[in-house]
Amino acid sequence: MRGVCVSILCVSVILRSAISQPPTESDTYTECTDGYQWDSQTQHCKDINECETIPEACKGEMKCFNHYGGYLCLPRSASVIPAQDPPSQTGTNLESTAREPFNPCPLGYEPQGDSCVDVNECERDEHDCQPSQQCINTPGAFTCQCPDGYRKVGTECIDIDECRYRYCQHRCVNVPGSFSCQCEPGFQLAGNNRSCIDVNECDMGAPCQQRCYNTYGTFLCRCDQGYELGPDGFACNDIDECSYSSYLCQFQCVNEPGKFSCQCPEGYQLLGTRLCQDINECETGEHQCTKEQTCVNIHGAYQCVDTNLCQDPYIQITDNRCVCPVTKPACRDLPFSIVHRYMSITSERSVPSDIFQIQATSVYPGAYNTFRIRSGDDNGDFYIRQINNISAMLVLARAVTGPLEYTLDLEMVSVNPLLSYQTSSALRLSIYVGPYAF
Repeated sequence: MRGVCVSILCVSVILRSAISQPPTESDTYTECTDGYQWDSQTQHCKDINECETIPEACKGEMKCFNHYGGYLCLPRSASVIPAQDPPSQTGTNLESTAREPFNPCPLGYEPQGDSCVDVNECERDEHDCQPSQQCINTPGAFTCQCPDGYRKVGTECIDIDECRYRYCQHRCVNVPGSFSCQCEPGFQLAGNNRSCIDVNECDMGAPCQQRCYNTYGTFLCRCDQGYELGPDGFACNDIDECSYSSYLCQFQCVNEPGKFSCQCPEGYQLLGTRLCQDINECETGEHQCTKEQTCVNIHGAYQCVDTNLCQDPYIQITDNRCVCPVTKPACRDLPFSIVHRYMSITSERSVPSDIFQIQATSVYPGAYNTFRIRSGDDNGDFYIRQINNISAMLVLARAVTGPLEYTLDLEMVSVNPLLSYQTSSALRLSIYVGPYAF
């Protein structure tokens, strides 16, 4: 019996003894068992080397080993350790001519001088590793190692699906022999190539037109005051504040990039941010009245009036008071005195509206006073409401829109029945209606 050892498996192969057949009497005919043939020179049965005589005796990665009476197909890493010489086909004294050299060393070693040295099966190509595997020599043997990212199943290398082990924080992409981690939009791989960290898009040129605010995984665009975010979420469009309301400005709203401003008409100045205030040109000196004239401020402008307004038969007593002497026959049906006053009102006032109070300056005992509009109210825009015996109120009866100018003679008639005496005085009121409601 011969022992054949492959790796850790030892296979015993029982070889039938090849006993030569006794010659016939004529000694001219010899028969050998299967696997042997008669050698006429040695007059013995000789082993047939099937590894040489049979084409491709072993397939694939198997190696052919000739054996007594047959052959073996074993892995390339296997070795055959010869046992005792088998009995020859001619008897116990016959020697086999097909023996492998005796190896006194353990499997995977070979003699070198007086010692045994390891056989490097990887260098000698005496291994059965797959082309994708790496042969690694070990003492007395060898191993087949799979590349990184693969695991060995049987003799094959199978790709390891690293994504099953949740190596990546966000997304894992398995590739043959490896894997890669990917992050969601707004994140980037950390230094460990597995974790995902937030990307500050604002520092990386986010397309915000005005203001950018970084948030976890994304960013937000915001606009300055006076602008609104466009449909794309990036651009900032100017807000036309003037189109939203007609009450933003008292007179006129002017839209500007990112804001608005209020403007006032000529003769007015801006009060605060939206109101218009009349400019008093008489106080600022922005008028062209002469020394013989008096500057009268009105809404949005001014008037220059003559200092001496008294007309015959009246004579001037003070700058604004004229008197008609009783000694003049022409003064008989005229008010005894006329006092000049000036005022300005805005357009579109709500009515009825009290605009001017008349007050008697001289009161005589026993006299009864009445008030009336003597002249100037041809359209009936005003009326008098008497308050008491010495005062009355001029009332605007209808809404008026300027610019307009009224000159009203407001008369107070005094009657003393005890003395059978009647007299009157007038207040000549010039009313200027401004062009605006402010």
